Amino acid sequence: MRRLSWLLTLMLAASWAGAAEVYDIDPAHSTVGFKVKHLGISTVPGKFAKFKGTVTLEKHQSSAARVEALIEAASIDTGIEARDKHLKSPDFFDVEKHPEIRFVSAKVSRMKDGKFVMEGDLTMHGVTKPVKLDAVFGGEVKDPWGGHRAACSATGVIDRKDFGLTWNKVMEAGGLMVGEKVQIAIEVEGVLRVEKSREPAPAK
Repeated sequence: MRRLSWLLTLMLAASWAGAAEVYDIDPAHSTVGFKVKHLGISTVPGKFAKFKGTVTLEKHQSSAARVEALIEAASIDTGIEARDKHLKSPDFFDVEKHPEIRFVSAKVSRMKDGKFVMEGDLTMHGVTKPVKLDAVFGGEVKDPWGGHRAACSATGVIDRKDFGLTWNKVMEAGGLMVGEKVQIAIEVEGVLRVEKSREPAPAK
């Protein structure tokens, strides 16, 4: 009986090990965006144009999902060249010293409403801090080119001061020129990675 129990456990573990699916983030159909208050009265949007990463899903185990993303800080784009140059400078991202922004998830929890909370470590400006993002699974589909795709959205708020991005000016009325809270809005579409066969090529 013990041998049978051990064998069943081993088979179950093997089945779970093979259930992982890795999706490569498709930059052409994904967005890493943010919004920040300006003068306390308006909101300025922006995005990062260059990024890559993977989403690993364990079938039937949403809590086992894992996200890893790498963003090029110098690809920041707010639509105004002079503003982008300032954001790349030592006053903000200091992209020469800190060229990468990295996120690695540590835990994904399913909520009662069917949505998810994703917890992980965000490294920006040389500082790593834990963050939480609210996530929604968009679904999965077979694309017209024979591939398989899945999508999700994530939103959250971080305090840029936590990452050493402290530059600001106090206005005459007492408000701040640049908001300290940053709204994050991410749309991700991933393409299922197809592993190449490990079998040796037939002899010619």
